[in-house]
Amino acid sequence: MEWTTERRYRPYEDWTQEEIQNIKKNMAQSPWHTHYHVEPKTGLLNDPNGFSYFDGKWILFYQNFPFGAAHGLKSWAQLESDDLIHFKETGIKVLPDTPLDSHGAYSGSAMQFGDNLFLFYTGNVRDENWIRHPYQIGALMDKDGKITKIDKILIDQPADSTDHFRDPQIFNFKGQYYAIVGGQDLEKKGFVRLYKAVDNDYTNWQAVGNLDFANDRTAYMMECPNLVFVGEQPVLLYCPQGLDKKVLDYDNIFPNMYKIGASFDPENAKMVDVSQLQNMDYGFEAYATQAFNAPDGRALAVSWLGLPDVSYPSDRFDYQGTFSLVKELTIKDGKLYQYPVAAIKDLRASEEVFSNRAQTKNTYELELNLEANSQSEIVLLADQEGKGLSINFDLVNGQVTVDRSQAGEQYAQEFGTTRSCPIDNQATTATIFIDNSVFEIFINKGEKVFSGRVFPHADQNGILIRSGNPTGTYYELDYGRKTN
Repeated sequence: MEWTTERRYRPYEDWTQEEIQNIKKNMAQSPWHTHYHVEPKTGLLNDPNGFSYFDGKWILFYQNFPFGAAHGLKSWAQLESDDLIHFKETGIKVLPDTPLDSHGAYSGSAMQFGDNLFLFYTGNVRDENWIRHPYQIGALMDKDGKITKIDKILIDQPADSTDHFRDPQIFNFKGQYYAIVGGQDLEKKGFVRLYKAVDNDYTNWQAVGNLDFANDRTAYMMECPNLVFVGEQPVLLYCPQGLDKKVLDYDNIFPNMYKIGASFDPENAKMVDVSQLQNMDYGFEAYATQAFNAPDGRALAVSWLGLPDVSYPSDRFDYQGTFSLVKELTIKDGKLYQYPVAAIKDLRASEEVFSNRAQTKNTYELELNLEANSQSEIVLLADQEGKGLSINFDLVNGQVTVDRSQAGEQYAQEFGTTRSCPIDNQATTATIFIDNSVFEIFINKGEKVFSGRVFPHADQNGILIRSGNPTGTYYELDYGRKTN
């Protein structure tokens, strides 16, 4: 059935129980469900939202269209965790049910204030001429999960912005609350605007100015900006849509990038001594990464392993999208490192020496060691002919290449089937997570990262060492395990 505008924006209450049950039945037929990565209960999962700590639990929402693999009328579905690995869905919490979010509860952030979690998000509204009106609005969630929406616009569309103005992120810097919002100016160039909470009142925001992060002004829109702090250093994560590839080359339809500053000057809306632009992820899918500073100071991040305007093989089963593992961000030698939180080790159910395997459950972790001046290739999700997900570690020429051209059902081929990144010729480690239709590869404990989706054929479940001599450990992972 065609996803017309009318069908995409059909009110939730108009969907019948029979239709919903048919969606669930179809989704259950998919061979590609993940085991330890978050998936939607039904329909579409895209941006991570409201990542926070509240009432003794980690809270994470996902932007959701519950009725199929389409970008339609969006809501927020809530997840809770006590270890950042095991997430329990507690239902749809932010519905598009007021005049300020009538055409979708779009992306945003969250922070605890008193006994409530403040949810700061974009209300998407279309008028009778289908002109978009983006409102930065809010809601409060109490400890019982009850949502009370704040009945006013917190930040309106600026006069110097188009209707592309969204994704507010609230953060605390030295006791003062700030927020940044991504936008597009009247010259169709992307910007990030900094706001200050007057008297630390989350319902009263005052513009400070456009964030100075050495914006090259080649992108036409800045989506999903996040400012977090690793120690005293500000890190801006953002998605510069339309970024000129002469600034930094990338292969995906839209990139997810970052810059590191030496310090943050909020009065002048400036990141001081900002670094060069860097690619957050060298894989096929990582977008809309959301990060926040936890109460203990750690910078935690999670990414949508999907991209706008891309269709996936799972679409025919009425669902799409998954999240990355939760990663901790650190800075080492001026580089941003991303690595899964330590609790991921609690999933390890068995441990064996890394070797060829004719068959696996496709739910495992590898810890590999690669010697300097070595060249090796492994194939994961391999069939008997050796076709699968190829990972080539060429330390002699300083490059890692991931090739999914022979891994299951192909899609998005117009954006290429291989991804590469440079690495130094030295002793190197690779930590790899496979979860049926997801791979995440962390080189040197997160110095470089490849993330992506694959949709393997039924017989693609082996491991093949095609060349070289990588050594290491194979861990079978069991999501049902909790050792704490």
